[in-house]
Amino acid sequence: MQEAFKDRFSNHASEYRLYRPRYPEALFSYLASLAPEREAAWDCATGNGQAAVCLAGHFKQVYATDASAGQITHAIQKNNIRYAVSPAHKTSLPDRSIDLVTIAQAVHWFDTEPFYREVCRVMKKDGVIAAWAYHLPVIDPETDRIIRHLYTVILDQFWEKEITHIQSGYSKIHLPFPEIPSPAFTMTADWTLHQLNGYLETWSALDIYRQTNGNDPLETTFTELLEAWGNPVSVKRVTWPVMLKTAIVADS
Repeated sequence: MQEAFKDRFSNHASEYRLYRPRYPEALFSYLASLAPEREAAWDCATGNGQAAVCLAGHFKQVYATDASAGQITHAIQKNNIRYAVSPAHKTSLPDRSIDLVTIAQAVHWFDTEPFYREVCRVMKKDGVIAAWAYHLPVIDPETDRIIRHLYTVILDQFWEKEITHIQSGYSKIHLPFPEIPSPAFTMTADWTLHQLNGYLETWSALDIYRQTNGNDPLETTFTELLEAWGNPVSVKRVTWPVMLKTAIVADS
């Protein structure tokens, strides 16, 4: 039986658009270079369309789907992107129509067996599937320590089980197609403390913690971050290594 969709993100859809880091353009150039053609890409679990917008610069048509209507409502618009609310395992895409399927920061939430069947249905021969994620930001030793403490100690029991895939570096995510080695990519942002705090607000475990305990752990964490950061309007470089899995769907 298909599991019910766990919507942990609609309540923060606007924050996702503002405060989630941007994926590197080099990632999309690389993935486009692997695709058999550049006619159509499908960005599954598109969220606010962050990856879809980048794909739109490389493909004639981008189909972007998400099970969260709230996320689609806040999606970034572009002429060659077609958004739709639909689950990962069931779309209205035609058979054998897609050159590249991307899943950014999301495949660990999927019921993967029906999703991969849908990938096989819509994918052209030798099409490419790519799934990636990122974990904790890297800024400086003291700031990193405070964020790790929030993540691993304060919020530890409030993360859902699917997050263990990110914590293990996607080492247990296995695409059921011939995987290919990929180069390393890194996401970067130049942020103020306000922007970093906005990013932390998008963490799904925070809502569960607040509902359970009736208080906000981010208030104390922000005080500690302010001491480590200094002037809150000063800008610091933030980086996230990208965990990328790619494969060729040869027998779709």
